[in-house]
Amino acid sequence: MNTLALSWRYLWSRPLAAGLNLLLMTLGLGSMTFVLLASHQLDRAFERDLAGIDVVVGAKGSPMQLILSGVFHIDVPPGNIPLADVQALAKHPQVAQLIPLSLGDSFRGFRIVGTKPAYIAHYQAQLAQGAIWAAPMQAVVGSQVAAVTGLKTGDRFAGSHGLGGGGDEHGHTPYTVTGVLAPCGCVLDRLILTATESVWKVHEDMHSGETPLDKEDQEALEAEREVTLALIRYTTPLAAVTFPRYVNSSTGMQSAAPAVEITRLLGMVGVGTRVLQGFGAVLLLTAALGVFIALWSAVRERRSDLAMLRMLGAPPWKVGALLLCEALWLALLASALGLLAGHGLTTVASWLLQTDKSLVVDGWQWVPAEAWVPVAAVGVAVLAALLPAVSAYRVDVARLLNSR
Repeated sequence: MNTLALSWRYLWSRPLAAGLNLLLMTLGLGSMTFVLLASHQLDRAFERDLAGIDVVVGAKGSPMQLILSGVFHIDVPPGNIPLADVQALAKHPQVAQLIPLSLGDSFRGFRIVGTKPAYIAHYQAQLAQGAIWAAPMQAVVGSQVAAVTGLKTGDRFAGSHGLGGGGDEHGHTPYTVTGVLAPCGCVLDRLILTATESVWKVHEDMHSGETPLDKEDQEALEAEREVTLALIRYTTPLAAVTFPRYVNSSTGMQSAAPAVEITRLLGMVGVGTRVLQGFGAVLLLTAALGVFIALWSAVRERRSDLAMLRMLGAPPWKVGALLLCEALWLALLASALGLLAGHGLTTVASWLLQTDKSLVVDGWQWVPAEAWVPVAAVGVAVLAALLPAVSAYRVDVARLLNSR
């Protein structure tokens, strides 16, 4: 007797019940796979983009908004801060490195960021072609920007006012692409980087028009220059105690600690994650109950078949194994479909995030925690089939035949 083949035929002898149980298990395992994939990749993205940034300084407002806009570039910054104040912070004895960022414009939804070459060096990004900008109005584009827009070395483009695109185009001050970054898996992949002076020039030329400024007006304009925020690395970990307090109380700016704000963010996101995990667990338990009822009914319906198998020489353990194999077939099918569903859902989420120029998530990246998905499916199936299998094992052949 081929136990595996016979259990497969028995399983699909009741296609409606088998299909419903398979659907419930697939939905439960798929939701768990999606949570594992999304949480793992988002955690990695947060760790990668936050690496080496001790504090972010910007305009007063929401610290969370400051982190999301300045580190991950997925929110609007609360405002600008005077360049003179930032330059004073750079000379503070507790500041080892300060990287200014100037935001405000975009190109086809990708943000144009005025900064220093140190921003590229901070993430250890490499150039795929070309070179770093050497003068204002030159730009280096991230790998995702190049892939979507088709920009390459030597191309010229004009930014649009606003971070989301759709604003007035600064056609009078186009940028020239001098380099394209190789994929780094970090926030730089979806940014257009240029010198801070480029951002100032675009907006100063926009306000002054074609009329040249005299020396006095130019000096006044330079004195009012601003940046959006600053990414700071401390000289010593002890600065985390005193430096934020100094910024918040002694200047017109605010500081935000990335570690603190991201912990808060993950705590809020974790509520939704736990809800989705709970939903998946409920589906799995419902599927387990369905499998138990189906197999328990099958034992009653197949008593004559089981007695016949025993008469043909099948030992009791093999009869019980039939029920277990049915449940295992269901678990294996649900595992395969659940993993595919989870990765498919992650791919859809990845597409939506890329459309919004947000965090990058790979729908077909496999994580070690996924190994627990088939383990959970097999465990649930075995527990559901255990009692029916024992009942089949204990079938009394003589009494069953006499009763017939």
